[in-house]
Amino acid sequence: MSETLTVVLAGMAGMALGAVFFGGLWWTVRKGLSSPRSAIWFFGSLVLRMSIALVGFYFVGRGHWERLVVCLLGFIIARLIVTWLTRPSGENQTRPAQEASHAP
Repeated sequence: MSETLTVVLAGMAGMALGAVFFGGLWWTVRKGLSSPRSAIWFFGSLVLRMSIALVGFYFVGRGHWERLVVCLLGFIIARLIVTWLTRPSGENQTRPAQEASHAP
């Protein structure tokens, strides 16, 4: 397999790992906030998401730092995409409180 294809696949794997990690975080926050046992949701999700990410990085890297860097870049890009996709719509956003003016 050519080195270019390997690097591209590492980036795609990083994006998949990031999507699972940050998508799972978003899902956990939504479920955990309405659960009476939210600590179990958050801790279990953290362990599962970290395990998936670490095992994924281990298998993608296989001793090549270049693959790890590209995988991390894909992971960060996936974070940006998941953050953009899960942001609240404009009509549901609350405006920050107006600061009180103490000057006359």
